[in-house]
Order: sequence, then C-alpha cells, then structure tokens
Amino acid sequence: MKQYFLIALLFVLSPALRAQSNRSADSVMVRKIYDEVLSHATCYEHLEYLSNHIGGRLAGSPQAAAAVEYTRQAMQKLGFDTVFLQPVMVPHWVRGKKEKAMIIEADGVSSEVAVCALGGSIATKAGGITAGVVEVKSFDELEKLGRKNIEGKIVFFNRPMNPLFIETFKAYGTAVDQRWGGAMQAARYGAVGVVVRSMTLKSDDHPHTGSMSYVDSLPRIPACAISTLGAEKLSARLKEKPGTRFHFDMHCETLPDELSYNVVGELWGSSGRQNVIVVGGHLDAWDNGDGAHDDGAGCVQSIEVLRCLKAIGYKPTHTIRAVMFMNEENGLRGGKKYAELAKINKEYHHAAIETDAGGFTPRGFSMDAPEPFKRQVRKFESLLEPYGLHDFGQEGGGADISPLKKEFNTPCIGLEPDSQRYFDIHHTSEDTFDKVNKRELELGAAAMAALIYLVDRMEWK
Repeated sequence: MKQYFLIALLFVLSPALRAQSNRSADSVMVRKIYDEVLSHATCYEHLEYLSNHIGGRLAGSPQAAAAVEYTRQAMQKLGFDTVFLQPVMVPHWVRGKKEKAMIIEADGVSSEVAVCALGGSIATKAGGITAGVVEVKSFDELEKLGRKNIEGKIVFFNRPMNPLFIETFKAYGTAVDQRWGGAMQAARYGAVGVVVRSMTLKSDDHPHTGSMSYVDSLPRIPACAISTLGAEKLSARLKEKPGTRFHFDMHCETLPDELSYNVVGELWGSSGRQNVIVVGGHLDAWDNGDGAHDDGAGCVQSIEVLRCLKAIGYKPTHTIRAVMFMNEENGLRGGKKYAELAKINKEYHHAAIETDAGGFTPRGFSMDAPEPFKRQVRKFESLLEPYGLHDFGQEGGGADISPLKKEFNTPCIGLEPDSQRYFDIHHTSEDTFDKVNKRELELGAAAMAALIYLVDRMEWK
C-alpha cells in the first residue's frame, strides 16, 4: 500500500518537479548568455564603425548604402546560417547647406539662433523668409487666432515636453504633434513658415530634427526646429519687444525615391525557416549626427543576439532573424516591406522584438501582444530580475514591427532602456558614438538574447 501511495504522490508532484527542473535549466542558460555577451560581444566595435566611419545614414543617402553593405558583410563574417537583402524603395530627402536663423527686433537689432530643417520640409525661397511671428502652444489656439491673425506670418509652436512624466517617451508624446503636423495646421490659415520648439527637456543650443508632413490639399510651407534656448529667447523677445520678426534660410529638397534594402541575418530553427522570431532596429539615421543611439545601437545589439546564441551552441526551435530595417525615420517603408514579404512567403512570426530607444541600461520590456502571451512573458520576470530587468508593464512594441502586429497580430516587444538621457540627444548632432557606454550597450544585447531564448521555448496559444 505504501508503495502505491509513493507512486501516486510522485505522479502528482512530477509536473511541479519538471517545472522546477526547467526553471533551473533556464536560469543556467540565461547566465550563460550574459557571460558570453559580457565577455566576447562585438556590438561596440560594430557601432564604432557605423558611427565614426559611416555616420548619419538617412534613407537614400550614400551613407545608408554603405551601412547596408557593412552590416551585410559583418553578419556574413559572423557565420550566420544565411544573410540576405530585401529591396525597398525609400524617400530621399537632403538637408543641403547649413540652415541659418535670426531674431530681428523692431529696432533692427538681430541675434542668431540655432535651427535645423525638419525632415521632409521644403526649402525657403532664395535668401530666406523674414516675417512677423505668432507664438502658440496648441492647434486649438491656432484655430482661435484664425487667418486674420496668422496670414503672412511665421507660426512658432512653443509647447514644451511635459516634465511631469517619469517615462520620457510619454513626455515626448505630449509635444511631438507640433513637429509632425505643425506645418499642415499653420498652412490652413495662410502662414508662410513654421518654427517648432525642439523635442527635449534639456536646455541647450542643439536643435532636434525629425519628420514632418504635408498634404496635397494645402500649401507647403518650410518648417524648422529651434533649440530650446533659442525658443526661450524668441518667446521672451516677442513678449518684451512687440514687432519682433524671425528670419530663416534653408536649402533642403526631396529627390526621387532610391532603391535601398533591409539587411537580414538568420539562425535557422528546428521547426523550419518559416517559423520566425525577429529582432531588429533601424539602420537609417538622421544626417545631423552619427545615429549612434538612434538606432545604430539597436542594429548592433540585434546582430549580437544572433552572434551570442550561435557562440553558445544554442539550437533554436524558431528561426531567429536579425533585421536592419531601412527608413524608419521618415517613412517606415522597410518595416512595411518586411511585413509584405512575410505575407507573400507565408511566414509565421512567433514574436517580434524591436530595440529603438537608445543603448542605455536596460530596465525591462514593453509589450503590444495578446494577454496570454503577456502572462507567459511575465512569468520570466524572476529569471531576469537579477540582471536589472524589472519593468514588464509598459504598453508598446516598436514602429518597424508594428506592420507585423497589424497584419498578423504578431506579439510585439520593445526593449525598454533607461529613458532619462535619450531625448537629450535624440535627432541631434549630439547623437554620436562617444555618448554610448560599452557595458550598457552589451547589457541591452544580453537582455534581448535571454528573452528570445525564453520566448523561443514558450508555448502561449
């Protein structure tokens, strides 16, 4: 009787014992992944080349083409199972000669301020534009002023990012509509140009570029970003000295679309090449900096994920695919093309992970995914918490993988680094290699490799 009782007890306990055994094996593997990355990572060296030898890589530029070839060769040298290119037509906007701007007071006294053209803007007329200024903080305020107060003037959008949000991406979200839609809104009322306060909480003289947009039904007017110190100065002059005008001169233009590529490297999975977990960042970067954090860091971290898993001899169930997406900054055409080809090729994406928030210390992961998937991932928190990963509650995935979510309802995950310094340099001439810490960069790569290992073995449907 005692023998039957022990057999029955063992039968009851065996699932728990198996779970405990799996947990122990997972813990050992996560430690192995971190040890490999922190001892032998190549991501910092790859980023140095992308940043210092190639530099800003705006879609359609010679630098973007050089980055495609460099990352293709880098993944081939690392011995991934396959490396290939996905052709995609991308927009080709060029900044041209350096922008100039001045505040001109009513008595003729003028002072220079730092500006940069917003991506996609048209140029000013030859010699620049000089006009009176209307300062607003919202589109509603613009509408209330109406055409009679705006026509023939430059609209100055001066709404700061909200500093009360601890998560700075949320603060960014409170202000970025001015940059994206300001020229369209101001054109409705006859404005001749737009100046937008830079998207940062930092007070400095480095203007932040970024995409803006037009619609065919409205006139296209030039749009620039002004540094935060410049914005404070312009706002003060408008209050202190009525009649103050603004002058800016830009030489940007949009050229015909160019052929470019997403760059893809794979470690094949045992369940077939069509069953995929993708990890990626965007290869293109604004031309005024080196694109080290945005998003050279994400690209080299994604390559490092595959290098690490290959180095430790891990044989994945799903094909692990690193993708360097092209044209996230001003069109998202690489991400859309990737999803389009996934549909044509009848691929199944078990999950998609994007890293596009800088190479700072990783804090956790955001998710845009069905609840059963989220619940499963959150079970990994205790395995990852010893490595500083504790935030799994944020919503979101990433721009380049969002077409997969839309088309296939693919679970999307975003690496969440510490965000406090990101918008100090985002889209500026300050986004350079010297701002990246080697260990922080490697910790981000290790975090994604560990999560991909866990998700690769996970069943959630």
